[in-house]
Amino acid sequence: MLIRLDEKEKVMQQLEDEFGKEDLELLRRKHERLEDKHPEYTLVEWTRALALEALSLLDELEPYWTFVAARLLLAEIYEEYAALRHVQPTEVYQAFPKQVQELVEKGLYDPALAEAYTPEELQQLAAAMEPERDKLFTYIGLKTLMDRYVTREHDNTPIELPQERWMVIAMTLMQNESDNRLDKVKEAYWAMSNLYMTTATPTLSNAGKTHGQLSSCFIDTVDDSLQGIYDSNTDVATLSKFGGGIGVYMGKVRSRGSSIRGFKGASSGVIPWIKQLNNTAVSVDQLGQRQGAIAVYLDVWHKDIFPFLDLKLNNGDERMRAHDIFTGVCLPDIFMEAVENREEWHLFDPHEVRTVMGFNLEDYYDETRGQGSFRDKYLACVENPELSSEVVPAIDIMKRIMRSQLETGVPFMFYRDEVNRMNANKHTGMIYSSNLCTEIAQNMSATEFETITVEDDLIVTRRKPGDFVVCNLSSINLGRAVPANVLERLIGIQVRMLDNVIELNNIPVKQAEITNSRYRGIGLGTFGWHHLLALKGITWESDEAVTYADELYDQIAYLTIKASSELAKEKGSYPLFEGSDWQTGEYFTNHGYDGKEKWELLRQQVAEQGMRNGYVMAVAPNSTTSIIAGSTASIDPVFQKSYSEEKKDYKIPVTVPDLNEKTTWYYKSAYFIDQNWTIKQNAARSRHIDQGISLNLYVQNTVKAKELLALHLNAWNSGIKTTYYVRSTSVELLECESCES
Repeated sequence: MLIRLDEKEKVMQQLEDEFGKEDLELLRRKHERLEDKHPEYTLVEWTRALALEALSLLDELEPYWTFVAARLLLAEIYEEYAALRHVQPTEVYQAFPKQVQELVEKGLYDPALAEAYTPEELQQLAAAMEPERDKLFTYIGLKTLMDRYVTREHDNTPIELPQERWMVIAMTLMQNESDNRLDKVKEAYWAMSNLYMTTATPTLSNAGKTHGQLSSCFIDTVDDSLQGIYDSNTDVATLSKFGGGIGVYMGKVRSRGSSIRGFKGASSGVIPWIKQLNNTAVSVDQLGQRQGAIAVYLDVWHKDIFPFLDLKLNNGDERMRAHDIFTGVCLPDIFMEAVENREEWHLFDPHEVRTVMGFNLEDYYDETRGQGSFRDKYLACVENPELSSEVVPAIDIMKRIMRSQLETGVPFMFYRDEVNRMNANKHTGMIYSSNLCTEIAQNMSATEFETITVEDDLIVTRRKPGDFVVCNLSSINLGRAVPANVLERLIGIQVRMLDNVIELNNIPVKQAEITNSRYRGIGLGTFGWHHLLALKGITWESDEAVTYADELYDQIAYLTIKASSELAKEKGSYPLFEGSDWQTGEYFTNHGYDGKEKWELLRQQVAEQGMRNGYVMAVAPNSTTSIIAGSTASIDPVFQKSYSEEKKDYKIPVTVPDLNEKTTWYYKSAYFIDQNWTIKQNAARSRHIDQGISLNLYVQNTVKAKELLALHLNAWNSGIKTTYYVRSTSVELLECESCES
């Protein structure tokens, strides 16, 4: 059907009323040319074409064109959905209660949505939705949400609107709340629809639907046995199928040349098994959308460390390469000291250490800086003549690490002693490595194969479950939530939402489900840091930024811990609370809160009421979800003030958020920022984060080895737990979408 001229004119008039007639004069001329050239355009075709015209005008001097284009995209969406729902474009949201029932019947929504909420409640929730909040989106934010996350028909036609996605997530996460349930649904909707926060990508994509799980990613510890290795690969494949990103610790697996059942030199080491994981990542894609994402970690004292560090290089023996996995190296303090002092380093086979020494070297860490159990055990290994080792200069290993980082962006750096010293649950376990995005640090252990028996003609396999880590994430949008002064209200509802993910999730690997219930770990994080600094007029490379990071994350940590403790009073503590640093109060001492009145009161509250969650904070990369929310990624500086977001089927111009004559001076490119200031900021913020932070280091491709080495030594000396990618101007890197939050 052809549209009438007054319908086009009505859209133009609405835009001019909002953005100003003078500013939109150029767009009006483009509108008139479109009308002359294509008078037969439908409203959908016309708005689509005019939106592209608006985007072509977007630049650093006139960034508002992204919102003009977003309004035109909304007009297109409303027109299409009005036709599908047989209503007027202004009435598309009124169909929500009917929409829920229809999508349940079609098998697109979880039946629980219709079972948990009465028609009357659905009407109340429909009335609570705020269509005006669709206007908060930039063009790229709205397009990303509609293209990738809303519910779709079986033929891939999108059939869910933005505010409906927020409401369905809220309804899903709050469905089992007993008191004031609808109020809690509305609070969760308020938090998301105002773009004050985002949930993790799996929750954003799968909540309320009939498929997929809600957690972001997982960490497995591989046992040193053939059965353990293959069982782990199966678990990794299963989780990858359902959209999870995987971290895998291989440090317990014997090295190349190790003995098998007493036969010396029989083992082929970790590389062939990592290549199997690489094949799993490629062949078991994530819901048909992208290949699996797996990070493998190895200890720097493992005899296979050199071939491990070369796994992703683009030259050399392809039989020793695994290009589709990511690598991470686990570094004790004593190794970094050896690098700093240009000392020797010994490489061991973990199987031989177990056999000769009677202990697992990887099971220890230094309890304090400069002394502790790990270095004692390591030096005992060095001094034992019965134990074979390879001796190399520590700096040679670091050179290989940096060579790989400048060529491929990895390995990630995991400073294991600092991580374990700050572990609030050290009373029940050990942290060997991190996850795909380096922000999760929770207790880990290998699942062990026990026996196979035949019972009533059934073959029964028994396994002793290890701690298989699960990441449950969401993030505060600092660029919106802090200026709105809503952190206290926001964090309370956010912690509840995260905790409910644990109850609702259907994890296909049982030991992960068990671990999730034992620790009830969550990861409340942040994004929009550079956005917030620009709004406040704070220069990145300044003591003011460092001080502000310390103060802001002190506040966020306080509110998060308080919210989890209050939830424990209502619902009970996590099962392993007794004996934890939370319960003893040691957590507050370790994090430097002694003597501060509000923290002393909170220490007392936690001791009395408990903690609902054994782990509570983690800062993820969230590049895609920050685009949806119209802010900057994680705690990262921006690449540049304007750029093009490129995907397979489009290229969209984008500017940094709230760009104007005042903020422009505070948006300095990451590649021109002294990374030592980033490390200072992160050291200040890290003190308040019980887990980790996805910290990228940005360097020019002309960086000298000694400069990159100095950054790594600075990060380690500053007490930072992990670093993520080394992002060089010459290296293209894949974003971790599993840990988006």
